[in-house]
Amino acid sequence: MEHFDLQDDILYLNHAAVSPWPRRTVEAVQRFAAENGTTGSRRYMRWLATETRLRERLAALIGAAAATDIALTKSTSEALSMVAQGLPWQTGDTVVGIVQEFPSNRIVWEALADRGVRWRGLDLYDLRPGENPEDALLALCDARTRLLAVSWVQYARGLRLDLERLGAACRARGILFCIDGIQGLGALPFDVERVQADFVAADGHKWMLGPEGLALFWCRPELREQIRLSQFGWHMVQDMGDFERKDWQPAADARRFESGSPNLLGAHALEASLSLLQEVGMQAVADAIAERTDRLIALIDQHGLELLSPRAPDRRAGIVTFRVPGIDQQALYQALMTQGLMCASRGGGLRFSPHFYTRTEQLERAIALTLETATGLMA
Repeated sequence: MEHFDLQDDILYLNHAAVSPWPRRTVEAVQRFAAENGTTGSRRYMRWLATETRLRERLAALIGAAAATDIALTKSTSEALSMVAQGLPWQTGDTVVGIVQEFPSNRIVWEALADRGVRWRGLDLYDLRPGENPEDALLALCDARTRLLAVSWVQYARGLRLDLERLGAACRARGILFCIDGIQGLGALPFDVERVQADFVAADGHKWMLGPEGLALFWCRPELREQIRLSQFGWHMVQDMGDFERKDWQPAADARRFESGSPNLLGAHALEASLSLLQEVGMQAVADAIAERTDRLIALIDQHGLELLSPRAPDRRAGIVTFRVPGIDQQALYQALMTQGLMCASRGGGLRFSPHFYTRTEQLERAIALTLETATGLMA
């Protein structure tokens, strides 16, 4: 863990929730704070240069054509809400998604009910053995389906969807394709053109190793003007900086989705974190995560625990969820957290989510501690 300064008594397997910052990110924030505290905004133009590098890194992360195609929002929820509230819906339109979504990718669509838009959800737990989730999602789409909105990787048990297949089907049917990428970006390579996405949103505080409060939003350029804006301010206009100008229009690029002053503290943090991921290389990151999830699954099988996540490597990313039979999973989770094993209670079991830098020895310690704690709870 040469790039991290985690305490020795912490087993950190919670990157699907909130990640620790790399050392360079901590240092970048400290430098920014020191500059601000000693010189105020004297170096503001240099701060903006860091924000520009962040956009460039995010564009590279998702395969966007230009850094100006990246909007910086406060959260995944805000970005998805811009799509939900901005599209020109008609009464009777439907949005298709998944029942087991994180609330951010469900509530924003359910909130359209008062505009006559219906959200239809696929229950992943009701799929028949061997049934393909992509087939099931597309079967829910009909002539009134305007948009398919899914998470690339499901947050609870870690199912990874075949985005290329869904994107191709949506494009052929004239259905818009919206991806919540928060559980995949930073863990897996991604190409927005290859998957034929129309919208992509993802916060930086999970697999991207950045802070909360800063997210990317990508909208296919030809769709930008179709999104009715509901947030306005000095930053989103074409002639930003001409404060005396009375006539205005939204910026032609993605900045139209950013109404006010930038989060430069967050930009310094996320830019530093992404610099680490891109130095390592996203394919190398993905390969390292795959090795660690393979090892976790082998340990789960070895000790007779119940795997809830998919087994097939192409159906998972960094999330491994499992259950210890015969025990209250919530009580087990609470007991593990008090002992410094950072994980989550999701999908009916324990969710472990290692990153590329997690040592194999830590995975073995985590499973051993889980078994020891479970035995103590059953005594």
